Amino acid sequence: MSTRTLISPAVLAKPRGRRLYWGAFALITGGFTLVFLGPLYWLISSGFKDTQEVVRTPPTLVPETFTPENYSRAWEVMDLSSLLFNTFYYAFGALAFQLVLDVAAAYSLSKLRPVLGKAILGMMLATLMIPATVLVVPQYLTVLDVPIVERNLLNTPWAIWLPSVTNAFNIFLLKRFFDSIPKELLDAASMDGASPMRILWSIVLPISRPILGVVSIFAVVGVWKDFLWPMLTLPDPAKQTLNVGIYSLSNGVPVNVLIAALTIASLPTLIVFLVFQRNIMGGLTAGSLKG
Repeated sequence: MSTRTLISPAVLAKPRGRRLYWGAFALITGGFTLVFLGPLYWLISSGFKDTQEVVRTPPTLVPETFTPENYSRAWEVMDLSSLLFNTFYYAFGALAFQLVLDVAAAYSLSKLRPVLGKAILGMMLATLMIPATVLVVPQYLTVLDVPIVERNLLNTPWAIWLPSVTNAFNIFLLKRFFDSIPKELLDAASMDGASPMRILWSIVLPISRPILGVVSIFAVVGVWKDFLWPMLTLPDPAKQTLNVGIYSLSNGVPVNVLIAALTIASLPTLIVFLVFQRNIMGGLTAGSLKG
């Protein structure tokens, strides 16, 4: 059985066809590489320029004045160590809550099958169609005066952690993976006397490491890159996240030092992606087929 492609093997067998194919491939690949990596290169290289060169028009492609001291100045002037600690604290707290509560919600919807479970899942997925900015006002009013307990959560980690748990996308990813786990495996454990909690802990979670890794990365990156919500709920400078702190301290800071600070803020998420990119793709496709 032959494989259908955009270009037939007969055309690729000819020298002119091969030249056209590889030329188009190099052009498209180079264009996409330039679009995606160009801004990143500009960000990193501009952090090594002096104040005059970074605002020069037209900009220089390679720094003419190499000043790595910009990064040490950015670290000290903007107190990036404290901002990084705050961001890690909020990010990994959100990760812990999502792993516990989102896994429990997905497991119950997938394997315990509660009454109106499909309707609940449908309503959760419907929230993905709502722009995040539309929910900012009701969420802010909620954390300003939490119903029933009547507590103000501003300037507390709970203002970041609790809204992050309501993540319909992560719950859907987890549910799809749990759906792919053979029912016979869980039935055998149940016949041996294992409770639903025991099955979750001893069987489901150990074989769910790929999707748990994906959800963990999404949880950390989601908090790390957020700007609007931390700016509204964490007005205290000592408790701000990295993005908000850099924005708050940007007045009077030279442009090249500010760019160096933004580069430092971008590095952790870039490193996470480069290290775990294979796990991300594997986890996203792990529940696509039942086996």
